[in-house]
Parts: sequence; structure tokens; C-alpha cells
Amino acid sequence: MVARSERPSNKPEDGEVSEANERTCIVTREAGTPETLIRFVADPGGRVVPDIKRELPGRGCWVTARRDLVDKAVSRKAFARALKADVVADAELGLMVDRLLSSQLAGMMNLARKAGQFVTGSAKVELAVRTGEAIAVFHSTEAAADGVRKINQARKAWHLGMETEAEIPSYSLLSGDEMDALLGENAFIHAAALAGQAGEGVVKRANLLERYRGGEPGMRRVAGATRL
Repeated sequence: MVARSERPSNKPEDGEVSEANERTCIVTREAGTPETLIRFVADPGGRVVPDIKRELPGRGCWVTARRDLVDKAVSRKAFARALKADVVADAELGLMVDRLLSSQLAGMMNLARKAGQFVTGSAKVELAVRTGEAIAVFHSTEAAADGVRKINQARKAWHLGMETEAEIPSYSLLSGDEMDALLGENAFIHAAALAGQAGEGVVKRANLLERYRGGEPGMRRVAGATRL
């Protein structure tokens, strides 16, 4: 593995360390933590592949976790420059990353379910919200408006009752077809992540996917609630 060296310069080379635990996006040239960027490497055939778990060997480069920036890196041929090699970045690389992030989210949902930190069904979700157990709610993109509204009412009631600016976030990231493919029999219309390491892992991955798609993580708020 090629080690990344620390440099005193304020302009580190593409993908290298700018400060402790920071990397530089090869598109924006802005520094960020590994949690806010996606690492890419070249496979043995010279094809650029995403390293979502940040564990593949070899020289890596980093792109801020946004689909439009991954697409720009491809169109500008930024990967070849950053990796200092004659590599090929597929035009569908951005879509590949989206699918991997969706798969990672689904996998974490399954782990949280096994740990008792992810519940499904409108009644269970509403109860988890009203009792303060839920740390986030999730809806299928095809969820009926009435069902979403009922859970939003519970979110609003909890928010006002707690008299706090912290609000239970809501996500609508996966379609029914996506969940059927990713979750199988564990697919849902409404779900909630509960407090705990696995539940928090679901929220972390949901935030990453929503940010990647250009959204604002955790900012879907109910009417009348205070914005942060």
C-alpha cells in the first residue's frame, strides 16, 4: 500500500492528508473528514472503483460525498490526475456509488432490526415516536400521504412536548422496488430507528445517502416545528 504523507503545505496533493484525519476533495479542493467524503481507488484492471468502507489497498483519492461532484470528477478526468495513473472512470460511477450507499443503508437496517433497534409498521413507529424511543423515522417513497401525516403529527406532538429544538428526523430514500431488492421480506412502508449503536448506524448511513443525493440530512421537519 502506498502511504499518504503529511505535508506542511496548505495545498496538499489530491487525496492526501491536509491535517489530522482530513482529506482533500479532488474536485472542490476543500478539506473534509473521511466521514464526509468517499474514497476511490483503481482496481487491478485500472478501473476506478469506490471504496465505501475505506479499506481497499493502494493509492486512494477522495471526493466530497455528493453525486454531482463524483460526476464532475469523471467528466474532468480528475481521477487519473489524483491517482497518478492511466485509469478509467466509468460514466455511471456516480450511480454505482448511490447503489452501494443504498445497499449499505439497507444492511445496517437489517442489523439494527436484529438488535431490536429498528421497528416497522405504522402503529409501532407512531408508538416509538410518541414514547421518545425513535431517533429517526423512515418512509417508502411510495408511502401514502395519510400514513406519513399521522406519523408527522406524532413527531410534532413529541417535539412540542419536549420543548426542544432537537427533532426526530424523517427520511424517504428508498422505493418499494429498491427495498424489495435490498431488504427482501424485511421491506417496509414506515419504520423507525431506535436508540442504540445499530440504530445510530442507520441514521449515519441515511444522512450520507441523503447528502449524496443533494438533500439536507435530518432537516425534513413537520409543520410548525422550530428549525435549527
